[in-house]
Amino acid sequence: MPSANVYDMEGQILREADLDSYVFGAPINTAVLHQVVTAQFVNRRQGTASTKNRAAVSGGNSKPYRQKGTGRARQGSTRAPHWRGGGSVFGPRPHTYERSIPRRMKRLAIRSALSDKVANGRLLLMDAVTFDEPRTKDMEALLDVLPIDRNVLLLMPERNENVILSARNIHRVKMGHVASINVIELLKYDAVLAPLATVERIVEMFGAEADDALVAKRHPRAAARRKARREMEAAQARG
Repeated sequence: MPSANVYDMEGQILREADLDSYVFGAPINTAVLHQVVTAQFVNRRQGTASTKNRAAVSGGNSKPYRQKGTGRARQGSTRAPHWRGGGSVFGPRPHTYERSIPRRMKRLAIRSALSDKVANGRLLLMDAVTFDEPRTKDMEALLDVLPIDRNVLLLMPERNENVILSARNIHRVKMGHVASINVIELLKYDAVLAPLATVERIVEMFGAEADDALVAKRHPRAAARRKARREMEAAQARG
């Protein structure tokens, strides 16, 4: 069963907490991670790049010179693509880059990213993250006593103004909320710092029971089979 150390505000290890194996001990599917990350980056594109073709470029309404007798090639408009200042032939046009990813694939990617953090010892649990007043020095002091080498993603179960104001001026700290968890941030930041309440909320959102509830909406028999199979595997592991 996966586990992680639980720290207090002084950086001391209080205990080792067992984690949900379905969420934090899932197989790391790199192919799904790649697809979800690529889709998230693509969906951030605005798709507003645009160029003018020969119909949209102003000017060129009359022939630049007569058709015959000049010895030159015949021309109908100075706005043709081969003229300087003419229209573009195959330039970009506004369009959407949106790529849809199945919900189950997104959830699998999040579980894979969380499991990767746990497997590499990059998930740090806190009994609680609280400050009496918003103060950057207090957050810096907390980061100094924790085994954090580089940047960190701080996931909070609910909005805490003192924590937000204490961390907003520290570049290596990214404040996050469990409701907005996504794969890019989980992979981008070296460590994840989370109170135990955040872990409980993540299990509620991405655990086996949550997946069964989603499947049961459209495929109740499949959800029942999944639940029975999981119970059988747990019984075999215990026995």
